[in-house]
Amino acid sequence: MKKVLIANRGEIAVRIIRTLKEMNITSVAVYSSGDKDSLHVALADEAYCIGSPSSADSYLNIDNILQAALMSGTDAIHPGYGFLSETPEFARRTEELGKIFIGPTAETMEKMGNKSMARQTMEKAGVPVIPGSDGIVNSIEEVKTLAANITYPVVIKAVSGGGGKGMRFAHSDEDVDKLYAEAKKEAKSSFNDDRLYVEKYIPKARHIEIQIIGDGHGGAVHLYERDCSIQRNNQKLLEEAPATILSEKERADITETTRQAIEQLNYRGAGTIEYLYVPEEKRFYFIEMNTRVQVEHTVSEEVTGVDIIRAQIDVAFNDDIGFSQNDVQLTGHAIEARINAEDPASNFMPSPGKIETLHLGLGRNVRVDTHIYSGYTIPPYYDSMIAKIIVTAKDRHSAFEKLQLVLGETVIEPVKTNLDFQYYLTGHPKVLANDYDIKFIHTENIIE
Repeated sequence: MKKVLIANRGEIAVRIIRTLKEMNITSVAVYSSGDKDSLHVALADEAYCIGSPSSADSYLNIDNILQAALMSGTDAIHPGYGFLSETPEFARRTEELGKIFIGPTAETMEKMGNKSMARQTMEKAGVPVIPGSDGIVNSIEEVKTLAANITYPVVIKAVSGGGGKGMRFAHSDEDVDKLYAEAKKEAKSSFNDDRLYVEKYIPKARHIEIQIIGDGHGGAVHLYERDCSIQRNNQKLLEEAPATILSEKERADITETTRQAIEQLNYRGAGTIEYLYVPEEKRFYFIEMNTRVQVEHTVSEEVTGVDIIRAQIDVAFNDDIGFSQNDVQLTGHAIEARINAEDPASNFMPSPGKIETLHLGLGRNVRVDTHIYSGYTIPPYYDSMIAKIIVTAKDRHSAFEKLQLVLGETVIEPVKTNLDFQYYLTGHPKVLANDYDIKFIHTENIIE
């Protein structure tokens, strides 16, 4: 019998367990002592404690996770997202133990996790990239010389960056003098890697990403695109599929270009190619690749009918995606709202604590991915996202109407959440008019 260990927690662990049950595959959960009452522990067929509440002692502890895999006799490990999901060492050591890693190879992770190398790889594959350095920049003077060629403003980025860490925006030589050292220091402290590269800064753009799945042998499909432009501090809040700002020709061009690039990589499993899209230019620019399932994979599932987790497992066990590009049809419009245990009125401060009242707004074509329940205590040790509310309707306008109704009906108390903030966003005139960019939350000074 096949058995899969989920090296993660929270809603994504629950999400994976449910697909495993549908596939009649035994599920094994791992958990920290701070997560002993989490829903994923209760739902799994087996569960193993792997350490204290600290992520470093549990969900980021490769030795402890692999020990649980050996003890449970699992065939494979699914990393989910976050934590070790894009860590080449974890993938490599998993396969050295004779276990299947449900994701890309360690070599692919290394290539695409290094943002400078990923940029070069995508450019070689015919994917449009932002003007910038060909590789690592090693000095302030090198940054200034490059900026003179591509013109200010530029963004100085950490090679191993993510979440806005190790990123600085320079509008002049004087800014570079000040910010280069700052970016290098933050990159070192955040990723233990202080290497930097430079790109032209594009101030007004949309964040468009393409969901892909590869079989590891030169075959790949795309599941169309998502628009993830509504963000706060580089963290996504609302995600939707498809991106209605694109024309049919633009959609066809960018999805096929991306799919062909993934084929050239011999990519294995699910992944996402992220782009900046400049409406005025009608041009895409490659940002990065995420070599894992995304938080927002749900909206792609809803508009294509594809179970992305199942596809990951099919590839891992059978080297087969399970369907062809011709089988993927785009239907309707889906939107996801991330629900976080945080207080927008207090600068989005995390709000852990016990949930005493819980009512989730439901209805036709409404999906809620979550690990919370009435009486559950949200621990203070991890990311504040506690649920994802996903709605699907015939078009964008109807989907936003439905999402507002569901958000308005949902109650999670007494902990503070961003429910009201999301309700406000989903009714904002510019959001409904599709008239915004990635800086929308900040330029509009939107607060609860």
